[in-house]
Amino acid sequence: MATCSYCNSMIVFGGVRDGDLRFCNQKCHQAGALIRLARTVSADDVRKRVDAVHQGACPKCQRVGSVDVHTSHSVWSALIMTTWKSTPQVSCLSCGKKAKLKATLSSLFLGWWGFPWGLVWTPVQIGRNLWGLTQSPSSFAPSEQLERIVRLSMAAELQRAGALPPALPKA
Repeated sequence: MATCSYCNSMIVFGGVRDGDLRFCNQKCHQAGALIRLARTVSADDVRKRVDAVHQGACPKCQRVGSVDVHTSHSVWSALIMTTWKSTPQVSCLSCGKKAKLKATLSSLFLGWWGFPWGLVWTPVQIGRNLWGLTQSPSSFAPSEQLERIVRLSMAAELQRAGALPPALPKA
């Protein structure tokens, strides 16, 4: 199944294609212009910044150590309406586990109340969190997801500074 090149969401139906990139909606397509800009950032510069972030202070608790991307998954339901999401955060392992535990508890209490998707997605999202609690990223090497986030952040900084062309105009 295809995933959005910008937000990494699953694309079930439709989406927007742009060359070798695919986006879940027009909003992600607009934001996806940053992906093209990120490809122009020097690999050496990205590697230096990724290493600095990985071995730097956690943005959440300020503890110095292995910082990486930790994704928590949640679901919320009410009768016939169900929403589910996956939220990545750059943090230390401890803060990442706390986010997964909060999302698990929230889903346990708020996820089941929608028919039929609440009954389907609640165990899926809880299972993803429990799996994530047992599988932590390596403390020795940063993940590809951290590298992607850092690369996009660097491209956004360069764009704001006017060093790169602006993103696509909003439609």
